[in-house]
Amino acid sequence: MKDATRLFAVVLAVLAGRLGGTDPDGGFCFERSCFAVFRQSGDLTSAQHHCKERNGHLMTVRSSGSRDVLSQLLNNFSGRFWIGLLRLSGCPDETSRLKGYEWLTKDDESDFDDWAPDFNSSCSSPRCVTVSDVDGLQWVQEPCDARVAGFLCEYHFAYSCERINVKAEGETLMYTTPLGFGGEHLLSFPPGSIATLMLSNNKLVCAETWLQAPWSCEIEEGGCEHRCAVDDDHQPSCSCPPGFSVNPLNKITCDVDAEDHCAHLGCEFACLEADDGAYSCACDHGFKLAPDGRSCVDFNDCSDERQCPGENFRCVNTVGGFKCECEHGFKMTGGLCVDQDECASAPCEHQCENTPGSYKCSCFDRYRVDPQDTNKCKLHCGKEECIAECDPNDKYQCFCPDGYIAEERKDHTVCIDMDECADSYCEHGCKNTYGGYVCSCRKGFNLVDEVFCVRNEDEDEEAEASGEAATTPNVPTVTPYEVAPTQQPSAVTVGGLVAIIVCCVLFIVVVVFLTQHILNKRGKVEIEATYKAPDGGETHSLQGMGSEA
Repeated sequence: MKDATRLFAVVLAVLAGRLGGTDPDGGFCFERSCFAVFRQSGDLTSAQHHCKERNGHLMTVRSSGSRDVLSQLLNNFSGRFWIGLLRLSGCPDETSRLKGYEWLTKDDESDFDDWAPDFNSSCSSPRCVTVSDVDGLQWVQEPCDARVAGFLCEYHFAYSCERINVKAEGETLMYTTPLGFGGEHLLSFPPGSIATLMLSNNKLVCAETWLQAPWSCEIEEGGCEHRCAVDDDHQPSCSCPPGFSVNPLNKITCDVDAEDHCAHLGCEFACLEADDGAYSCACDHGFKLAPDGRSCVDFNDCSDERQCPGENFRCVNTVGGFKCECEHGFKMTGGLCVDQDECASAPCEHQCENTPGSYKCSCFDRYRVDPQDTNKCKLHCGKEECIAECDPNDKYQCFCPDGYIAEERKDHTVCIDMDECADSYCEHGCKNTYGGYVCSCRKGFNLVDEVFCVRNEDEDEEAEASGEAATTPNVPTVTPYEVAPTQQPSAVTVGGLVAIIVCCVLFIVVVVFLTQHILNKRGKVEIEATYKAPDGGETHSLQGMGSEA
């Protein structure tokens, strides 16, 4: 008995490390080792993680026998697959068999290698290795962050079980392993593997040797079809639901019991006999009978207000029961739900006030809580004009709330409300507000996308039915909707203003210079023309002085 307990302890340890995770697309076991192929795209790091989920590692190929396993695993799969060979640092070493690479098992020795002929010996060559059926399973250098078709895992065990010889004619065996693969043609089996005889429905589990069900209830429900329990002799035994009895041959499957009074009821959990001899279905604790009188549904234990009576506790219903938790904003301390100071993590942009089970953010003067994110604050004016918010280290770097524009004055900068209605943002009516504007539509129209007006077809049909006009122009606006302010520059910096002024002055100076130059040139031409005679000779404007008679 002690030996059996020890064996099952080993099996449980194996199963604990291998249940869960992604099931492989194929596998093969040889002696005390198993290998599995996963068609799951990813880089080398993700491949390593998946292998470790079941206490394995990326496959090593250190012998021709391992290469034969590769061939069997990848026989029907295309694409590149990671193996556990990589170069951690340095440059390739062509003098060694592994060329400076080593197995993930920290073993750099091998009596086998299968490098592709185009091996790259440069120091910048890829550090990881893949194999594929297309390359004849040769080792190909691959960047470790590349996403390839899949990966190969390797697992080792303290012992294994061999195939079972079936003597009964026509009987077949189906094997499943805790690694997620199985079949009829496996050669060896790791601990926790289950063999099922298809005709008799007998089951056996690998626990160093093959043990027939029912086995320990902690492993796959002891192999029972319904439930496993320990009898008075501390031996595992199978039980069946009401109306069924355990098959006397295999001792694990359930057959219909024709003599059972509960058989026709089909109870999901249990069948009970009343004092008057009548039979009815019953449910386990935490469940109640469904309206059909045979199945069981979860009972809402939290409907009883007496559950979780402590202050700041709340009752959370679970399948078949309930649990007590602290209300949101409270944490369990010494069996009590104590308020958690959310302000300690500084969730608010400006000011934070802790409240029972929560917190409240507030803003400094001239700010208000951002409606899009209540933890943040945004500038707010609320009137036609207000002083701008300027950088204390740079008085010319100023900011205004949305919907306002900055204007520099003699000794300060102010924010002035923009009149968005002047830019005809709204399709029908528009009313300017501080920091924004409100669009509206005429009667018979609905406001769409905050600014557009679409005719209400239902209202048109009603108007036509009553003989009224379909449209009513110039009716007071309806359906107001406040639109977010138009985003515009909050301020013009001093540097930008100076640049504009300098450019203007330079432009004026250039224009004046060009004008003066053209005028001077034209005047010079006219003067030269006055000193030329019609025949080309020079003329003089001096008058000769005659002598007096």
